[in-house]
Amino acid sequence: MDFSIPESVRPLLEKIERFIADVVMPAEHEVLEKGFRAADPLLEELRGKCKAAGLWGPQMPKDIGGLGLSLVEHGLVSERLGRSPLGHYVFGAQAPDAGNMEILHKFGTPAQKERWLGPLSRGEIRSCFSMTEPENPGSNPTLLSCTAVRDGDHYVIDGHKWFTSSADGAAFAIVMAVTNPDASPHARASMIIVPTDTPGFELARNIKIMGDPGEAWASHSEIWYRNVRVPVENRLGPENAGFMIAQERLGPGRIHHCMRWIGICERVFDTMCRRIATRKIDDEKTLATRQIAQAWVAEARAEIDAARLMVLNAAWTIEHKGFQNARDQVSLIKFFVANVMLQLVDKAIQMHGALGITSDTVLAHYYVHERGARIYDGPDEVHKMVVAKRILARYA
Repeated sequence: MDFSIPESVRPLLEKIERFIADVVMPAEHEVLEKGFRAADPLLEELRGKCKAAGLWGPQMPKDIGGLGLSLVEHGLVSERLGRSPLGHYVFGAQAPDAGNMEILHKFGTPAQKERWLGPLSRGEIRSCFSMTEPENPGSNPTLLSCTAVRDGDHYVIDGHKWFTSSADGAAFAIVMAVTNPDASPHARASMIIVPTDTPGFELARNIKIMGDPGEAWASHSEIWYRNVRVPVENRLGPENAGFMIAQERLGPGRIHHCMRWIGICERVFDTMCRRIATRKIDDEKTLATRQIAQAWVAEARAEIDAARLMVLNAAWTIEHKGFQNARDQVSLIKFFVANVMLQLVDKAIQMHGALGITSDTVLAHYYVHERGARIYDGPDEVHKMVVAKRILARYA
């Protein structure tokens, strides 16, 4: 078993690491302080530099202008991009656009690809994914109240969604809506493309996340669909195939998320170690002389390395054996890596003392904006329950 980074992708990873360190990280403070809308000219400048460097769209197929990387290769790239809160956005690999590009490329019609996928893959527009509803558990996507009723050659959509991430300023939404309420739970819903300028599409608010409403791409919105009429040709894939398409989207998406979290872990680990090595606690000694600090460093290094191997193994299994054979692994990495990241962020803040809860370091940003990792794409408890039931069934 070869654990080395493939030689074919090593030069790319080195180039990305330099670009993140030299170009992206120096812009972080300005973007995070100004907000994404005010900092849009700077972000577009960074994206232009990324394209000029030949690094744009690592997750995208080559036929739409991407690098055409495999899932394992993009996992390695995603870790590098995750070292900055701006990394995935600058490289055109940010959620939810990355997942929407993936399903448009796989299930979209030629007309849908021309109108939506082309501009999206070039970074000319943004999109959002509208599935979660406040009235229903997000952990069970078969329970949806939003409906799309056929009326001739149109669908009429009515429903209430929230945590429609990045809807603020998006050109279109991909909406999960019930098209056949009498079908079995996994065959009731369809995915439908809804331009956000369609009458009846109402962005009610950007939901505050621990007090921060966010804006533009960095936001999560509450949406009302009130008698929204869109052509039937806006449906993505076959009718009532929404759940199947969602699974196609979520499997690789969890690999992307987990490798991004490992990138965050590496950034936080570096920040914590520098603090421990240099922070004096008296005239001669630093925090590095304290056993508690030493233990946290050793534990973090072991947990990050273990998490990385778990995620890459899951990605390899998806690539070579299919998603069905990787279901247990995907559930395991989802809750394991999220917890490794969040525990490390908390310890790093503790080692920084009062500085850790300020915005003078990136730690407070991660503390606020990454807590949701244990909730979205299935809360920890659901993943633990599902994987445990599968394991125990083998012993029954």
